[in-house]
Amino acid sequence: MKIGVLREIAAGETRVAIVPETVRCLVRDEHEVLVEAGAGAGAFFDDEAYQSAGATVCADAGELCRQAELIVKINPPADATGERDELAMLHSGAALVSLLHPATGGPLAEALARQGVTSFAMDAMPRITRAQSMDVLSSMATVAGYKAVLLAAAALGRMMPMLMTAAGTIKPAAALVIGAGVAGLQAVATAKRLGARVAAVDTRPAVAEQVESLGASFISLETTHDAQDTGGYATDLGESFYKQEQDILAPHVAKADLIICTALIPGRPAPILITDAMVESMRGGSVIVDLAATAGGNCTLSQPDQTVTHGGVTILGPTNLPAQAPINASEMFSRNVASFLGELLVEGQLNVDLENEIITATLVTHDGKVVHPAALKALGRSEE
Repeated sequence: MKIGVLREIAAGETRVAIVPETVRCLVRDEHEVLVEAGAGAGAFFDDEAYQSAGATVCADAGELCRQAELIVKINPPADATGERDELAMLHSGAALVSLLHPATGGPLAEALARQGVTSFAMDAMPRITRAQSMDVLSSMATVAGYKAVLLAAAALGRMMPMLMTAAGTIKPAAALVIGAGVAGLQAVATAKRLGARVAAVDTRPAVAEQVESLGASFISLETTHDAQDTGGYATDLGESFYKQEQDILAPHVAKADLIICTALIPGRPAPILITDAMVESMRGGSVIVDLAATAGGNCTLSQPDQTVTHGGVTILGPTNLPAQAPINASEMFSRNVASFLGELLVEGQLNVDLENEIITATLVTHDGKVVHPAALKALGRSEE
């Protein structure tokens, strides 16, 4: 199989989908790997490293796409409004593996189907044991949770740890983490390592043990609703529940020096958990880092990739924190892709096995049709 790796062209993107370590494994398995020149530069993997690993470096992205049978990317292919028309570069019969956001990417899925591309969304990986090694969302959430706390620490008007000084004792900062998924747990662990007093809140009582094992206190938001779907992703619990959650969170928000928000629902706006009034109850110099800013934010004041100051509180809305740690983020993404290709490629050929739940959960387009249920729903269609 000829596998092509394109340079990412999204603004601010520094990651690369496949690193030289993975190239070695693919070449050892008798695949041919084509890498666009400069693809790994943002993550400090130079062209020579790819060549040493056995890849062919191609200066022309269009020629790479013409040769490759399978293209691997991080971000969805860009259309003609960007630096180049990556959609047009994909030829009929080719396969694509990348993030595709099927729940909101109906038009992209339709374009890929028209192009005759068989596409797989790495961000639709089912949350099952067998697919854990392929879960890019968890991998990237690990980086985001870690970086979110460092971002908060840099913007915070006080220091994080308790310090005993000649000028007296400095109390530790109070951190609140909303959502105890992968990003939230990493944020808890990082804030604890930096010396903060940490509390975490989640709708799932089962995660209390994980939070407490990291040295944080757990705030329960028990609900009779099912907080996740059969695929293991968060579900919308409704406006009345989120209003109740705001009421429970309000006193904890008022006492917090830094808050990390991580509550996301695939394909839906992020739930509003922190209102303007709650921000106004916080002390000046406090910080909110809203990892849900891409989907509207958990805080009413969050703006994607913007810094907002309200009543002395700084609200940050980063949308791509993994790109701020491109080496490790690329390595993890690459390993996730390699594991997925182990399911997808059989004896050097693409094997779209519709009996394999990993394949069916990630398959977005095939045989000229949109087949992913979330993408079909986004297009207003029923399953075909």
